[in-house]
Amino acid sequence: MYIQGVLTVAMINIISTTGLAVFTGFTGLFSLGHAAFMAVGAYTSAILTYFVKAPYPVALLTGVLASSVLAVLVGYPTLRTRLRGDYFAIATIGMGEATRVILENLKITQGARGLPGISQYTTLPVAGAAAAIVLVLARNMLASVYGRNAVSVREDAVAAEMSGIHLLRTRMISLVFSAGCAGLAGGLYAHYLAFIQPVMFTMVQSTQITAAVVCGGTGSLTGPALAAFVFTVAPELLRAAQMWRLVIYGLMLVLIMVFRPQGLMGYRDLSWQGLCSLAARLRKGVRHAKG
Repeated sequence: MYIQGVLTVAMINIISTTGLAVFTGFTGLFSLGHAAFMAVGAYTSAILTYFVKAPYPVALLTGVLASSVLAVLVGYPTLRTRLRGDYFAIATIGMGEATRVILENLKITQGARGLPGISQYTTLPVAGAAAAIVLVLARNMLASVYGRNAVSVREDAVAAEMSGIHLLRTRMISLVFSAGCAGLAGGLYAHYLAFIQPVMFTMVQSTQITAAVVCGGTGSLTGPALAAFVFTVAPELLRAAQMWRLVIYGLMLVLIMVFRPQGLMGYRDLSWQGLCSLAARLRKGVRHAKG
């Protein structure tokens, strides 16, 4: 059960990280407030199943929609004024803190005490299937015309706009998709832990998601997913080390940034063909070694 629980949380983290990878890695904008989208998705879905007794899938989809609406409300005024770099990151920090404070002062969320007794619908197969669907959707989206437009905006926004690419629309699509993924992750998380409170969705959570994207590779999807998995599982494997596990966790981040500044995967992605080719080379190497 313990291993299953760790893997379930890893799948949920992969979902939120994949969403941010699309926004940060392929449009070049950093967000440090994605925990707010997770919080909105978590509370929306939890309130629907707890108070309204709504079906679990309906609650999850409503949480995704609520997070996407918040992304539009925050993203349109900030992206329309072309906030970039540190300025946009600071705006997302403010959004994240404001969302947390609002959740702490609403009666329906039961404030800082949190919302206990949520139905535990999320299982490892459910979280794994959701992660696979999000990865496929993200991959297909980035393989489309939109994906090429997003990369163009990331590389040179001025040149992209001069070539006819609509900057605001491209960035908004990316932000809404990213927020929707975070909302889905929040809903799954709430229905796995069966308890949520605002303190679970602070800037620390947002920073961990961003760290996974950067360490995995800002031009990759499977890289951030792999980093999210490693950063979830590694601290649990090192739990016996007690306080030293956080030191080792931080050391892992430093080593990746020093020796692999482009991230684990850089601008590459794992594919089924690539995995088959790697397996064939390994088999060939084994046969050659035996011969």
